[in-house]
Amino acid sequence: MTDLQSQLFADGFIFLEAPRWHQGHLWVPDVFGQKLYKLDQSGAKTVVVESLPPRPNSIGFLPDGTLLIVSSVKRQILKLVDENLLTYADLSQDAAGDLNDFAIDQTGRVYIGNYGYDLFGGAPKQETCVHLVERDGAIRVAATGLEFPNGTVIINGGRTLIVAETWRGHLTAFDVASDGSLSNKRNFANLEGREPDGICADAAGGIWVPSFNTGEVLRVVEGGEVTHRIQFPGSAIACQLGGEDGRTLFCSTYAGSVPDQLAKKPYGALHAVRVDVPRPS
Repeated sequence: MTDLQSQLFADGFIFLEAPRWHQGHLWVPDVFGQKLYKLDQSGAKTVVVESLPPRPNSIGFLPDGTLLIVSSVKRQILKLVDENLLTYADLSQDAAGDLNDFAIDQTGRVYIGNYGYDLFGGAPKQETCVHLVERDGAIRVAATGLEFPNGTVIINGGRTLIVAETWRGHLTAFDVASDGSLSNKRNFANLEGREPDGICADAAGGIWVPSFNTGEVLRVVEGGEVTHRIQFPGSAIACQLGGEDGRTLFCSTYAGSVPDQLAKKPYGALHAVRVDVPRPS
């Protein structure tokens, strides 16, 4: 295993989730600050949306460039159109808990997890499902029996979906059929003792995994071997490959406690790490 060193890219945030590289910029929502930021390659930041709905846990871009943003508490996926947030998909009657992270495939299908229970209300943990939102807005269950499905990526040219089960400490893989259906559920990597959060993939099929409780960002290959590690103080939240050559790993971290997060203390930051394997083309 190789240990890598990071550099501070930008700070002054509260709690950043789901960084996404798009058209030469890093886009990232501040979950507790309720702002959407866009950062250039120097780390200079611009506020794109000043007031997001509560806990915008994830963002992503459709194939046509439309930006989707999770409204976690309302259990909706919104789209940004001419500076207005409009409803793209309403899962309030489908999801068993607040919405979590999601992935978008090459055709525009959205795979999204949910908490499965009232996390902030202290309810006991429950297994839940991943929903598939079709391009025409239809919603169906894609997979069941998952424990806090969180970060999600699609690899192997769209043939494999991987989801981080945060409390179970697993990366779980599925085969993806041509109609978007998921099958052949299996363990991609066992990260027992760690809490995988917002993941991303590289061009070789390696998965970069932030571990919320240990402050690590790990590169893991199928079977569970850890090839690289980056250590941060506090929590590691989410990551994304980007930059001009696709070889900069951007890591979201929080150098404080969970009560600090809920108190909206600005201990969130982005760090940059140079890696060998680029993002998928």
